[in-house]
Amino acid sequence: MNIRNLAIIAHVDHGKTTLIDGLLGQAGVFSQHREVSDRVMDSGDLEKERGITITAKNAAFTWKDSLINVVDTPGHADFGSEVERALFMVDGAFLLVDAAEGPLPQTRFVLNKALQQGIRLAVVINKVDRPDARIQEVEEQVLELFYDLASDEEQVNYPTVYASAKEGWASMDPKKRGQNLSPLLDLIIDHMPSPRVQQEAPFHMLVADRRYDSFVGHIAVGRVEAGSIQEGQQMQLVGASNETKPFAVSALQQIWGLSTKRVKELSAGNIALVAGVENPQIGDVIQVCDGPHIARSLHVDPPAVSVRVSVNTCPLAGREGTYLT
Repeated sequence: MNIRNLAIIAHVDHGKTTLIDGLLGQAGVFSQHREVSDRVMDSGDLEKERGITITAKNAAFTWKDSLINVVDTPGHADFGSEVERALFMVDGAFLLVDAAEGPLPQTRFVLNKALQQGIRLAVVINKVDRPDARIQEVEEQVLELFYDLASDEEQVNYPTVYASAKEGWASMDPKKRGQNLSPLLDLIIDHMPSPRVQQEAPFHMLVADRRYDSFVGHIAVGRVEAGSIQEGQQMQLVGASNETKPFAVSALQQIWGLSTKRVKELSAGNIALVAGVENPQIGDVIQVCDGPHIARSLHVDPPAVSVRVSVNTCPLAGREGTYLT
């Protein structure tokens, strides 16, 4: 099956999760008689209350004989590391921009990260149904942003789609209202690249996320970069200092719909959830036991604000007050 791994990136509250709701509904993920809440990808209570995404989440569906893995990323600068980790699992991304507000600070941040990793992009001008939409101005602002951040001319040649995620339609023409979200789904198949992986090389996978399940324990999440992995297979986890931890794959899962399903084997290009390894860390590498060590390639930017707690070095230290240290 053809695979497309896609992220949806944007500034907070520009409609990422609502758009994913529409894509999942269009692809038939929700059964006919199932009651579906708004923003199904917002799973936490705080996310539901605030209407924002805090942790990156995955969903998967099929469209025209292709498996599409979608990652919904946070749009707030406080959760920037979630965006960076998600981008390591995808090859393409939709940059979502509000048709009235235009590009905002986090739009610049996520676009810069995507361009640095060579991810193929398409721009979605969302909320074009708003009465205060200014589509042409926003398009010009987005183009200026690309020219400011892009490192080569090819990165500026991106398609633009005009959509209303809330009303569930998209169009390639800003003057025409679409019927559904098929133009977006077709664009994923036609424009986004297949995973850049090595099918015949020995298995390895970079840990880009981790979860915990009370039944199977720690779960390492990442895209299979090379080879294939089977349930019960002997593997090793290579840490930051090249220390190795051998383990057996106790459970193997892949994203399916809004949940996961257990599988016996996954090949390169798929997003895998691997259980059996104790306490995996972001950036660790899972690989075959007899293979050469694979260099870590996931580096998340440090926080923009840091705090150092140390002994008081002020000139007045120890001269007044009750607690002189």
